[in-house]
Amino acid sequence: MFTTIELFAGAGGLALGLEKAGFHPLGLIEIDKDACDTLCKNRPDWNVVCDDIARITELDLEEYFHVKRGELDLLSGGAPCQAFSYAGKRLGLEDARGTLFYHYAIFLEKLQPRMFLFENVKGLCSHDGGKTFQTMLQIFEKTGYTIQKQVLNAWNYGVAQKRERLITIGIRKDLRDRLHYEFPKPHSYKPVLRDVLQNVPQSVGIAYGENKRKIFELVPAGGYWRDIDQDIAKEYMKSCWNMEGGRTGILRRMSMEEPSLTVLTSPSQKQTERCHPLEARPFTVRENARCQSFPDEWEFCGNAMSQYKQVGNAVPVNLAYEVAAKIYEALEGMQTWDGQ
Repeated sequence: MFTTIELFAGAGGLALGLEKAGFHPLGLIEIDKDACDTLCKNRPDWNVVCDDIARITELDLEEYFHVKRGELDLLSGGAPCQAFSYAGKRLGLEDARGTLFYHYAIFLEKLQPRMFLFENVKGLCSHDGGKTFQTMLQIFEKTGYTIQKQVLNAWNYGVAQKRERLITIGIRKDLRDRLHYEFPKPHSYKPVLRDVLQNVPQSVGIAYGENKRKIFELVPAGGYWRDIDQDIAKEYMKSCWNMEGGRTGILRRMSMEEPSLTVLTSPSQKQTERCHPLEARPFTVRENARCQSFPDEWEFCGNAMSQYKQVGNAVPVNLAYEVAAKIYEALEGMQTWDGQ
């Protein structure tokens, strides 16, 4: 069984995918208490470190996680994106200091895992004209890794949701001749909401206000503000009425025959609504979790808004599994190579 340490673990979407692929976590670091409670409740045997990663990176990581430098199989996680400073042209770790990514890079430098998995939003590719991600890639290379990257849409991997994630895979340079990674191939069937919204267990959920609920009752499944009376839509949209663009997220009601749009961290946001297809209400936490391919038995801790946030921030479990299974396959291939 291959080992992993996960940073910015959240509510466990990535960790569940890694577990399903066969990885054993030596530790999962997360600062949000409710997310830590979620991890501990569902996997009491996991080593969940509920702390600020900035404090952890100052420690002797080999001693803290009981793993020698170079022996960890995989470092995983996705640091929230923050802009870097560009003092000079060094483009080294100093450019990332003060950002959460800096701590991810410090883990790489100190532990030198065989591989790493760094996931983030697709928008990171274009952040600050692409400079932020380019700096990250150069830092990855300077810490000793060759890089592969690809944007994957979760909808192609057994997830009933359109959600694009930037997946970056690193292979330690001394292993690049023996360790080969291939991104997973898309599935032939892409699920829709009908596949995941049947017999959903009860869970917390937030309702619309009475006026908003009545307006959403006028919107047909798969429709949005253009599909109701113009005067009603104009009154609801107020200043948004004069905005440019299609504004297709306003008064948006999903259809059972389409995948969910990207699950958000809040049940209701005026310009990016995801109204339930059959009822005039937001999705419940459990329905969002289904769209994120969490198993029904995975329980979320904290109040309703915290649970929505945890689910919305998670990596879709099935996407995580597909990526992780290919990493596991690559590590197994290296072992076979070494045994020849």
